[in-house]
Amino acid sequence: MARPVILTIDDDPDVLRAIERDLRQRYNQTYRVLRAESGAAALNLLRRLQQRNDPVALLVVDYRMPHMNGIETLSEAMKLNPDAKRVLLTAYADTEAAIKAINDIQLHHYLLKPWDPPERQLYPVLDDLLQEWFVTHKPPFEGVRVLGTRWSPKSYEMRDFLARNQVPYQWLDADAAEREREVGRLVESLDPNELKLPLVFFPDGDRLEQPRWQDVAAKLGLRTRAGLEFYDVAIVGGGPAGLAAAVYGASEGLKTLIVEREAPGGQAALSSRIENYLGFPSGLPGSELANRAVTQARRFGVEIVSPQEASAIRVDGPYRYLKLSDGTELSCHTMVLATGVQWRTLDVPGIEHLQGAGVYYGAGPTEAISCREEDVYIVGGANSAGQAAMFFSKYARRVIMLVRGPSLAATMSQYLIDQIQKTENIQVEYRSRVTAVGGEDHLTSISIACDTSGEIQTVPASALFIFIGAQPGTAWLDGVIERDARGFLLTGPDLMRDGKRPKGWQLDRDPGLLETNVPGIFAVGDVRYGSIKRVASGVGEGSVAIQFVHQYLSKV
Repeated sequence: MARPVILTIDDDPDVLRAIERDLRQRYNQTYRVLRAESGAAALNLLRRLQQRNDPVALLVVDYRMPHMNGIETLSEAMKLNPDAKRVLLTAYADTEAAIKAINDIQLHHYLLKPWDPPERQLYPVLDDLLQEWFVTHKPPFEGVRVLGTRWSPKSYEMRDFLARNQVPYQWLDADAAEREREVGRLVESLDPNELKLPLVFFPDGDRLEQPRWQDVAAKLGLRTRAGLEFYDVAIVGGGPAGLAAAVYGASEGLKTLIVEREAPGGQAALSSRIENYLGFPSGLPGSELANRAVTQARRFGVEIVSPQEASAIRVDGPYRYLKLSDGTELSCHTMVLATGVQWRTLDVPGIEHLQGAGVYYGAGPTEAISCREEDVYIVGGANSAGQAAMFFSKYARRVIMLVRGPSLAATMSQYLIDQIQKTENIQVEYRSRVTAVGGEDHLTSISIACDTSGEIQTVPASALFIFIGAQPGTAWLDGVIERDARGFLLTGPDLMRDGKRPKGWQLDRDPGLLETNVPGIFAVGDVRYGSIKRVASGVGEGSVAIQFVHQYLSKV
């Protein structure tokens, strides 16, 4: 943690040097002693310290200064640092003004100049004040801070990006500046022209206005470029299937790369709780499973490039080339496609405008606390929707699940159905669907159609989470990798038509079980046609794929 600051302010250079010298002599090991030559300069410095989240313990200010005297300076400084102890340096003739300041600005002490010897006239007073400050001081958050508004899609995307990349951060809602003192002080320290939200503050004092993911990733030291030009196996997608392939590949000596579009962990990392994964009888959050897998992969030497997006594949003899969205290209002997699937969007007029501002796809763990004591609506009846309902039930006043079918039995695991039935603040509405959404800058209402009664009811709503299935994002593979009509990747037996091998296949063998129509390129997990959409099956396919990779490499 940064050392707390003692700031001394005086327009007289000789007095400023003297007080700074005595303060450093006594407190330099525990505190940072800073100085300012005027009230205005001191306030500018305090604003910078506020933006850096650096604590200020003590202000020692001379009373007689031009333009802004010591009392006026302390009065303004209190708005930025109300907890800092305040000491006024005065001449004997200013004693009355100092006494008045005790009531006017809650001055903690005044000292007559000169204060020699400091061992008797200065240090005992300041020691007591600093001890009192230290006892009541709450250490500030030291990581990344995000200042934004709840209904800003860009703010939501930034919080979601940080959370999914396991970056600890503090969320500061600018709309709550009047209610939350810390946020109010930060907003007060900023020039109104600087409020281009979201603002991301870093521990070193830097900040980025309305940044892109890539800019934040670079600042945080996340690897966004591959370190080598060639790999034994390049894995596109960092979900459970991709991470499993990486762990097994790297642990068996293969130079292994993962390219992940958003954050390692995939959709599984967004799951509030996974309770049917082997070996975890109490279940575990998806983010924890992802974090453990990433740590394991890195321990074996897997290189993870994220956020980075694959944009094209080409084949040249024994080499497979992967082009990235930043224009770079890398080569490999083998490739594993584990890109997973993306949430299917709800086809309701105007809903795109509200995405990230009350309408969310996926579990939205970053929104849970914001939904405290509110009604949360969840669309969907599969496991992901059930897990989200259980998660939000801990925060929301009510969780209303809107399910198109007549029951949950056909789409949801029984253990989840049992949990939902036992949770008092979860309400399930069957044969129901959303037909309209309302709101200008954020969601304010939804219209719900009941297929049984034929009625449509419009209700107030500020949070709508959608889980209506998923679809693969594989258009970038068009013309290279064979897909079914919905975009899922075909592998092994599914490539064989009338006993014939895929067009262009030149090897004297059939495609392997997880192999695509391009030899040496494999598909695993949810993106593969016919796969079982479960975390465990994705992990299994990812690990098995490496066996096929070894078989392929042995004959290259």
